[in-house]
Amino acid sequence: MGIEVKNITKRFGNFVGLNDVSVNFAPGELTALLGPSGCGKTTLLRIIAGLEQPDSGQVFLDGEDASSTHVRERQVGFVFQHYALFKHMSVFENIAFGLRVRPRATRPTEAQIREKVMQLLQLVQLDWLADRYPPQLSGGQRQRIALARALAVEPRVLLLDEPFGALDAKVRKELRRWLRRLHDDLHVTSIFVTHDQEEALEVADQVVLMNKGQVEQIGSPEDVYNNPASPFVYGFLGHVNMFHGRVHEGVIELGSAQFDAPGHSDTQNAKGVAFVRPHDIEINRYATGDQGIVVQLRRSHAIGPLAQLELGRNDSEEIIEAMISTEHFRNLGLKDGETLVVRPRQLRVFVNEQAA
Repeated sequence: MGIEVKNITKRFGNFVGLNDVSVNFAPGELTALLGPSGCGKTTLLRIIAGLEQPDSGQVFLDGEDASSTHVRERQVGFVFQHYALFKHMSVFENIAFGLRVRPRATRPTEAQIREKVMQLLQLVQLDWLADRYPPQLSGGQRQRIALARALAVEPRVLLLDEPFGALDAKVRKELRRWLRRLHDDLHVTSIFVTHDQEEALEVADQVVLMNKGQVEQIGSPEDVYNNPASPFVYGFLGHVNMFHGRVHEGVIELGSAQFDAPGHSDTQNAKGVAFVRPHDIEINRYATGDQGIVVQLRRSHAIGPLAQLELGRNDSEEIIEAMISTEHFRNLGLKDGETLVVRPRQLRVFVNEQAA
């Protein structure tokens, strides 16, 4: 089922939660709503579900205006961060609950309910826990049961609000992979809220970046990471170095060094910000006359395949983070305190109001 939200605005007193938000969610895709706390992503999810009403704007489900449709009629499955399982019910009874409370005319028989619940338990690979109770399960198991319960009512759309936020890093990573495989099997249109950029980039087909109640960028994980549309997106997706300088006729001046600023050949003496990923920085020992940014190696951390370097600029107090292969780091034989010169291999420049 395709979902479209058009011109959604939602205020909470003087606070604007959503400001004229419009997004298309393609049928059968897994979309991540990504952004910092308070950016509006959960509010948007709740409006799609029918749990909140917008001040203005519309929600379309399969092309039909569902703005005034009650939450029960939207056929939405909802999974919260904190499981929300009934502790006094067994795993089996938790999953069966949504089927048992249906109106008599559409309620399955007990035999059909048992068959459906056991199918779902096999789907989430927990059929051996049918008779257990939620307090007897691990956090990861509880979240998979919560997902099975949401799927029991055969939702047209699945909405997940920080589904793995309460779990530790190792379990979260396992469940991310599991959710992706499950989605590939079921192809239910799904939207999940997260503030974890690694989670969004690893799992989603489409990423919607939100900030201060507005959409900053929509695209595939590769597109939003490799082609950020704004300084906010660049800074939010992964580690990045930020340099302030002046841009003039396609060149940005960073301290005493100058670098190309693609796309800004017509810019005349404007303030600019350059963003550079740690792995896009070239490092060499400094020799007199070298062109680049002169730095001192403050600290190095070379465990595993990549060496992380903390570099202090000689012309300011700014710190630069760089990343090179551990093999290259060892071949260079770098020591803390050495003077080096760095050059960005690839940088993205924003000027004037974009750089604010």
